[in-house]
Amino acid sequence: MKAHAHLTVERDATGRSVVRTLRSASPLTLIPVRGRPVVHLVNSAASPLGGDELTLTVQIGPGACLTLAGIAASVALPGPHGEKSRTTVHLELGDGATVSYLPEPTVITRRARHESVLAVALAEGAHLHTRETLVLGRANELPGELTSTMVVTRCGRPVLRQSLQVTRETLLGKRVLATELSTSDTLETASGPWWARTRLAAGGTLTTALADDAVTALRELGSYQR
Repeated sequence: MKAHAHLTVERDATGRSVVRTLRSASPLTLIPVRGRPVVHLVNSAASPLGGDELTLTVQIGPGACLTLAGIAASVALPGPHGEKSRTTVHLELGDGATVSYLPEPTVITRRARHESVLAVALAEGAHLHTRETLVLGRANELPGELTSTMVVTRCGRPVLRQSLQVTRETLLGKRVLATELSTSDTLETASGPWWARTRLAAGGTLTTALADDAVTALRELGSYQR
């Protein structure tokens, strides 16, 4: 399955952030919240499945803001012929725009081969807050293969370029990897058992935590940001 969904948010004459374009493409279903700059991202079918190529493009106009949040976890499933699935999210933020992109966890099931890509282009004064939670396998299940890539630029200059091939070995036996990026908060570099916080040279903070379950990972990730 190939699907390309598109979302555009602009600031109107009264200063409100309004959705101008909203085009879902199953299984990527976009549901706006009336009267608020919030859109929910829903998987309307079992996905991603091996062979799927899913793309979401989000454009945020100057001064506009958006919270794009997931509703339920995505479960990456193997295809009938061992193909890889791929989900790509493009975020384009205009001058002074603000976006919180908060998808629910992605679970990589046995024999699945999945690639996740987040590509963000920030204009001057734009701010991004995003979180990614990767879960290796369902309960008592060996995981499949996962590659996660995040590329963030500001005015064409790199803010973050990161690519991870995630396995139980790379997570030191832990099952969940949670990552949080904020380009507006620049906290001091620090680390502890199963977590690390890095101050980015171009501004912003990247925090990573490992845990045995998603609830613990997200709870601890939040505590490290303070």
